[in-house]
Amino acid sequence: MKIAIMGTGGVGGYFGARFASAGADVAFVARGAHLEAMRRDGLNIESRNGDLSLKPVKATDKPADIGPVDLAILTVKLWDTDAAIAAMAPLMGPNSAAVSFQNGVEAVDKLAAAFGRERTLGGVSQIAAIIAAPGVIRHTGAMARLVVGELDGKESARVKALADLAKRANVDLVVSPDIRRAVWEKMVFLATFSGMTSLLRRPKGPIFGDPDTRAMFEAAAAEAVAVARAQGAQLAPDHVAKAMAFGDALPPEMKSSMLGDLERGNKLELPWLSGAIARMGKAAGVPTPVHRFIYSALKLDAEGGRIS
Repeated sequence: MKIAIMGTGGVGGYFGARFASAGADVAFVARGAHLEAMRRDGLNIESRNGDLSLKPVKATDKPADIGPVDLAILTVKLWDTDAAIAAMAPLMGPNSAAVSFQNGVEAVDKLAAAFGRERTLGGVSQIAAIIAAPGVIRHTGAMARLVVGELDGKESARVKALADLAKRANVDLVVSPDIRRAVWEKMVFLATFSGMTSLLRRPKGPIFGDPDTRAMFEAAAAEAVAVARAQGAQLAPDHVAKAMAFGDALPPEMKSSMLGDLERGNKLELPWLSGAIARMGKAAGVPTPVHRFIYSALKLDAEGGRIS
């Protein structure tokens, strides 16, 4: 299988390296110092699931150098989505498929609009990984899962081929018959967790340990569930309770990547997380007061830059 990774950050770098180690023809699209390091020193994965070093590695900043692939995997930060999709055109032949393993819920529709629903898969990534240094991806924890599925829920040869590759690569990959639901299940918790940890500048432990902030978290999760259902996602009746139980099981010191970006003065994915919940809620007539507050309180930080 020929694969292009559009955005070699934590998600794309980790899973792309695993697929390459299992024999796939993987090319990575990256830029700057990260690209230079990959060309010079290879791509190195640090993980309790097993370290990995790819050298040499196929890496470029020009998708046209790669040409049409079987699968184009989109993993850029959300603010780069539109530009990345435009740049992906040389990767997409008549039999190519594209999938986003980004945060948020809107990329799948953008891919379908650009390349057609027949060439679009839905995807979810569940992993904590970052670029620790140029050319180095650090995976924290043991969770490293992908969920993928056809938009119509049917089985397909291309999804089976990806699942077979994942098995050879020792990657936990789940094929979903309802990928829209899976994407929204992640969005409910991620938007709430990212928003609350960033708003309060604290990890999960204190937020879940205080009754008032815990109740605020639960209310935000309920808002996101209501918006998901308004968008047609068939979430379980007890999904809010499941989201809270999932949060309870997380380590007390766990922070969202958005809080990390806020602390480092980086841009935030806020407009596509709490901002999207608030925007979609307004369009559907679903009240989202907590997510609207989170978005309003953080929006002046969304473009990055440290406060002097």
